[in-house]
Amino acid sequence: MLLRPYSTCYNGSLKARLLLLLLLIHTFATACTDNPTEEEADTPVERRTAEPDTTAVSSVRAPGTLDLLGNPFVANRQQSNNLTTYFDRISTDFTVDADAVENRHKASITDTIYTIRFGNSALEFYAPTHSGELLLQMADIQGTDIKLRNNLRVGMTQAELLNRLKSGGEDLKITQTPAEIIASAREGAPATLHFYLEKGKVSRILYEGYVD
Repeated sequence: MLLRPYSTCYNGSLKARLLLLLLLIHTFATACTDNPTEEEADTPVERRTAEPDTTAVSSVRAPGTLDLLGNPFVANRQQSNNLTTYFDRISTDFTVDADAVENRHKASITDTIYTIRFGNSALEFYAPTHSGELLLQMADIQGTDIKLRNNLRVGMTQAELLNRLKSGGEDLKITQTPAEIIASAREGAPATLHFYLEKGKVSRILYEGYVD
């Protein structure tokens, strides 16, 4: 009869101890979760720097491009090696001639000169066999059937011509006379663009490229 109350008291004490133990385990687990370990605390935080602005304008010419005196019609070097590129720029009927010529350095090699004619204008290309390139060596433009880069063209005013030559971002030497404006390279290959003037407007454009 005396054991039943003691037994009830014992059971209540055991429950209290279990609850206290669970409370301690929960408190300890929470503390471990909230506080970083020593390894995490000692690990430096990586700071990301701002990405460079890819839209910024670069003063360096992009790879694979030609300057105005390198080719006054096409800036892309790969496109400049295709006759179709020039066909697409001519707004009238034209003819194409292909003539075999002796290589300038080796007589045993035969190269090709292509000539595109339209109206009183002509484009002449030298195609060396060993390289597969198509090099513009002469252009004589006497009409409005084709335009050069930067909208340079027959019929434009002298003032517009000078403005476009000076604002085109090209390092050109510009020589001026009452009848002609010449754009040439300050250094490098001796290519030139001649703009002949009549009554204050461009009447003819002659390009003399450099081919070796």
